Amino acid sequence: MPKFKYVARDSAGKRVAQTVDGTSKEDVLSSLKSQNLTVLSVTEEGGLSSGKPGSATAKVSLWDTLNGRGARAAPRVSGEMLVVFTRQFATMISAGIPVLECLNILQEQAEDPGFKNALGTIVDDVRGGSDLSQALRKHPKAFERIYINMIQAGEASGQLDTILARLADYMEATEKLKREIKGAMTYPVVSLVMIFGITIFLLVFIIPKFVDIFKALKVELPLPTLIVLGLSKILTTYWAQTIIICVGVFLLFKWWKSTDSGGYTFDRLLLKSPVFGQLLQKVALSRFAKTFATLLRSGVPILGALEIVASTAGNRVVEEAVNNARESIRQGENLAKPLSESAVFPPMVVRMIAIGEKSGALEQLLEKISEFYDQQVEAMVDALTSLIEPLMIGVMGFIVGGIVLSVFLPIFKIQEALQHK
Repeated sequence: MPKFKYVARDSAGKRVAQTVDGTSKEDVLSSLKSQNLTVLSVTEEGGLSSGKPGSATAKVSLWDTLNGRGARAAPRVSGEMLVVFTRQFATMISAGIPVLECLNILQEQAEDPGFKNALGTIVDDVRGGSDLSQALRKHPKAFERIYINMIQAGEASGQLDTILARLADYMEATEKLKREIKGAMTYPVVSLVMIFGITIFLLVFIIPKFVDIFKALKVELPLPTLIVLGLSKILTTYWAQTIIICVGVFLLFKWWKSTDSGGYTFDRLLLKSPVFGQLLQKVALSRFAKTFATLLRSGVPILGALEIVASTAGNRVVEEAVNNARESIRQGENLAKPLSESAVFPPMVVRMIAIGEKSGALEQLLEKISEFYDQQVEAMVDALTSLIEPLMIGVMGFIVGGIVLSVFLPIFKIQEALQHK
């Protein structure tokens, strides 16, 4: 009977490497799965490993090498690509396919060259004895901290397939939220760009043609006309200086935003801004609850979970509140009190978290909070989408109509003077 050497992890996360008898690799895999083992690789003695040695490392082109994108320089991976990867990984693991073979299959079908190279090096590391989480940690641009920590928790608990499925669910919900926000922001951004472009076109190409006409009329120009003519002169005469000033202001703003105090102030102003402030707050609460619940349910310790939640908050006001809560727990106090002192977390959320702490059902209540704010975000995005369109049309009409009216005001003034003669 053939002998098979396998490497796996038991339910306690301990690495197991043994040789067993079996009629085929499939029988060995079925037997190991019935023992609640997470199989990393299975090799028939005298045959080929299920990891297919020599096929894992993808070729690196000269261009990639010159640009520093070798096999270990994983680029950023799109959220959609990582969701598909994680879902397929979870499906294959739950079917009993060894981790190494799963990675080989996923690496072979990866279309993005950078991600393909990254998976190749991950396969090599796992085959060399590294844990999957350790191999992923070498590619921080491709795999975020929450991803790596959940994989590590899955390895330690022996429930890698469950954790991968949970991670895929979390990422799909996060990507859906991102698409909703992007959809809500696309129309106003495009509209503002069009309004800005039309305004510049009128001030640079149309308004200067009326300057000689106004001089010939020898009439006292009203204030709106003087303002429009002044703006037109600045853009046509001092366009280089205008561009330099705009670029300088943008760079100065970017630097200020990158500082701790500036970034905190900017994020706080965003949360207090009309209309969009409420939307951003609801998104932040949904993201906080969803990430926190997913990490706790996956077995990540609460202090480590809060550290990851803070680093992925996306808003420094929320990050400060979560860090204060983490310090409170470190000192033996509860989670709800420091959150209640932040203006971001409403009383309902704080009370539900407090009840969850006392009852031991914190993950379930966090999931309820996340579901509630997901629905709130979806409803608010729909309302904003229907509100923004007429609002942008009104803004465009006000600006363009104002410029046109300022041009015709002197003509109206002359006509009125002639009627009184």
